[in-house]
Amino acid sequence: MKLASHEFTSESVSEGHPDKVADQISDAIVDLFLSRDPTSKVAVETLTTTNRVVLAGEVRTNNGAEVTHDEMNQAARDVVKRIGYEQDGFHWENMEIANHVHGQSVEIAQGVEEGQGLYGGEGAGDQGIMFGYATNETPELMPATLVYSHQILQRLAQLRHDGTHPELEPDAKSQVTLQYEGSKPVGVNALVVSHQHKDSATLDQLREIIRPVIKDVLPDGWFPAEDKFYVNPTGRFVIGGPDGDAGLTGRKIIVDTYGGAAPHGGGAFSGKDPSKVDRSAAYATRYLAKNIVAAGLADRCTIQVSYAIGVAQPLSIYVDTHGTGNVDEERIAKALRELFDLSPKGIRTHLKLNRPIYGPSAAYGHFGRTPTDAGGFSWEKTDLVDDLKHLTN
Repeated sequence: MKLASHEFTSESVSEGHPDKVADQISDAIVDLFLSRDPTSKVAVETLTTTNRVVLAGEVRTNNGAEVTHDEMNQAARDVVKRIGYEQDGFHWENMEIANHVHGQSVEIAQGVEEGQGLYGGEGAGDQGIMFGYATNETPELMPATLVYSHQILQRLAQLRHDGTHPELEPDAKSQVTLQYEGSKPVGVNALVVSHQHKDSATLDQLREIIRPVIKDVLPDGWFPAEDKFYVNPTGRFVIGGPDGDAGLTGRKIIVDTYGGAAPHGGGAFSGKDPSKVDRSAAYATRYLAKNIVAAGLADRCTIQVSYAIGVAQPLSIYVDTHGTGNVDEERIAKALRELFDLSPKGIRTHLKLNRPIYGPSAAYGHFGRTPTDAGGFSWEKTDLVDDLKHLTN
């Protein structure tokens, strides 16, 4: 069904948001383990609060490699230092770290190792549903509301890190409301940026720091009316980050994915090694949905897969092109099974996920990013396009 004229809103949060600090620490620990043993099993959660970080979870290496609590703690400090927290209430050097990470349960391990499951092969690490999505409204094949929300905060973080605007502190949020005509964005109806700042900075100063960044990110002529351009609408924002609000791993999953434009499965991504289908299958479904849209089979595409713990292949594959497709959806679903092995091992092998590549994904979204030479964001490649174009014949 064709979309009518409507508004839609997405938000993003900066690398210094307390929940994102937690995500980045958890993924730094995932990368630490994968750098020692690519087959490591990791499920680590992080809590951040005033000058304190708490780590908890289960880990296992298979090659005898050891990762000590001291090394995990140092990884956490390195993340907080890189973000830029040197405040009285949260400082990379002075914060206390309570580390409760321990070995993985044998009962969890059984059935998810290759050849040990009741149904043979390497089973999924848990049951669950995962979604992938793509839309042709932006070059990134992502919702425009989320792309602009991320980019605004990324540019502001760059200005903070390079010293251009030392008035800025690490914690920030953005929110973009676009006007759509059908499925295409045509303008901005409202825009919000809340940014932590030095005590000496005024709201007028912040507004004029943020204004040119927004103008640079948005298409020409899209800057909202002044009364729809909100900067720190609650007033001053000096106390922020984990000192202002506790943070937890996995609490910004909509920011991580599609900004509310598509469904999300039951699990977060950060802190989990790629044997966990919460993470790897969400990457796989994004990869498939993006290739379908890039191949011109549809303007928008949502894919769902489901798994059972200990069972290798997905129980179901659902494809929805939202009335924009030119190929039957059942035919697409059948082709996906033939082109891509959606077992946990198949996903990891095809996308080369058993590498320490996850730190950069833990802020500014896991999707819509550029694949790196080191293998990061491999799920953003469009190397299935030629195979999928054959479906239109």
